[in-house]
Amino acid sequence: MTTLEVRGLTKVFSIRSGLRRSALRAVDNVSFTLTPGRTVALVGESGSGKSTVARMIARLEKPTAGKITAIRPDGTPVGGRAYRDHVQMVFQDPFASLNPFHTVEHHLARPLKLHGRARGREETRRMVEQLLERVNLTPAADIAQRRPHELSGGQRQRVAIARALAPGARVVIADEPVSMLDVSIRLGVLNLLARLQREDDLAVLYITHDLATARHFSDDILVMYRGRVVERGPADEVILNPRHPYTRILAAAAPDPDARDRARLTEVPDPEPAGGSALPGDDPGCTFRDRCPSAMEICARLPEDVAVGRDHHARCWLHAGDGHGARPAAGGATAERPA
Repeated sequence: MTTLEVRGLTKVFSIRSGLRRSALRAVDNVSFTLTPGRTVALVGESGSGKSTVARMIARLEKPTAGKITAIRPDGTPVGGRAYRDHVQMVFQDPFASLNPFHTVEHHLARPLKLHGRARGREETRRMVEQLLERVNLTPAADIAQRRPHELSGGQRQRVAIARALAPGARVVIADEPVSMLDVSIRLGVLNLLARLQREDDLAVLYITHDLATARHFSDDILVMYRGRVVERGPADEVILNPRHPYTRILAAAAPDPDARDRARLTEVPDPEPAGGSALPGDDPGCTFRDRCPSAMEICARLPEDVAVGRDHHARCWLHAGDGHGARPAAGGATAERPA
């Protein structure tokens, strides 16, 4: 069992346009903990920084600031090459994550050998077949000899999941693992991940823009917008009782035949206010205020992370309880809340 702690994770990209240089803060001070047997969902629209967080945890990108620590049950940190034994990633596109020139057996045998999990041809072949059976790809001996183009999208993603388990991973980063698959097979892949989590007591980070699957597949949800976590808490609480205006819009947009006031919740102002908007993460205030139906003058300042329920937090001035918050004024104007 391995716990993964992420503290103050920040990523700044340097952008060059002609002779001009600028900085894009793709991830800004993100913190969370992945514990064995639990799933944390990281949700948000495209460009919110979800995949950048995943790539930094998988050590495919180097953080600008912050710390990522994998911790064994005895409290000792996992470092060096052992980190890759413990932390593995399932990529979004199963068509691109597998080499079309190699067989399924090659894709699974390679991590087994590189991480010292198997020695000799027979032991490697036996473990490859065991991995395929675990992800419900049978007959395993036949599947092992196929190449990716001979498999369906769902089968490819199952191979990718098996490859993540091959090194003995205890933490799995699933970056939108079903978004490229047909709707009819998404549930099967998610159920597979849930079963493997229970069997191996895995810690899972599930990255998605789909709040419906995030609610049913995860224990906790973190909502990201422009690189910042704007709301976090238990999955049911965040989805059924969203407190940040951005989360409310996401929840209202999710398919739900019983949802009410959908139109009111999804109405947002022009996302490009007068003067334009700052680059993600460079805004000193609330980055959602240019789209927020409840925007106030005080939103030009960065809101604090406020407790709005049991283990439920939102970064929004609407819930500030220290006397420095603000409220919308009549007629849609804004006004400071009296001290």
